[in-house]
Amino acid sequence: MEVALITVGDELLSGDTVDTNATWLADRLTDRGVAVGRILSLPDDRETIADHVADYSALFDRVIVTGGIGGTPDDVTMEAVADAFDRELAASALTREAVDQRLAELKQRLPDRDLAVDREAEAAIPAGSRPLINEAGLAPGCVVDDVYVLPGIPGELKAMFDSVADEFAGDRRSEFIYTVEPEANIVWALEEAMDRFEVTVGCYPDREADHNRLKLTATDDTELADATDWLLSNINASETPVSREWVDDA
Repeated sequence: MEVALITVGDELLSGDTVDTNATWLADRLTDRGVAVGRILSLPDDRETIADHVADYSALFDRVIVTGGIGGTPDDVTMEAVADAFDRELAASALTREAVDQRLAELKQRLPDRDLAVDREAEAAIPAGSRPLINEAGLAPGCVVDDVYVLPGIPGELKAMFDSVADEFAGDRRSEFIYTVEPEANIVWALEEAMDRFEVTVGCYPDREADHNRLKLTATDDTELADATDWLLSNINASETPVSREWVDDA
């Protein structure tokens, strides 16, 4: 499975907010054996978002869009996703009930505040989409075909992704080895490993730790193990145990 991530918000492009959501999602997806093929940050522009959602939906198995859902003027993601699939926005009975319940909870906590929330607008998602209830916030997310729309607030994003995490699985496995050899000295070995075996190899120097971390990735256990053994025997690798994380593709 290959997934694209789209994070939405002018604040990401201006540098006002660090895009931790993309890193968190990429890490979780990689742990599940999924290949992340794109990470793209977009402004709060309805047409731009719609165009990229439509393009990525055709190119990737899944698309995750985060940010820009809610009731403020710059929250245009739901409208844009609806545009990408030529659908209208509409509240469902489930999203209305969830928004009403959350508003009631907020009213209990803030009895002196007048909560001027447009209930219908807050509960609206693309017609015919699958609602994703926001257990940690107000605005619901949704799934439209292969596109998952999640909140941008990190706590809300994490809670909602956890509710659909089992829908993301792949067959990529990764192993790590460490070497004190300078990067320039092992280029030949990395290239030969990729020629000999069905693997990709990334080299990530760590100046503070004074070693290089090598990440081998494959979809076949035997190829991965053989490539790892070959590299360990052909470069000055450390004795650090290799780690492996994967989930079989569903």
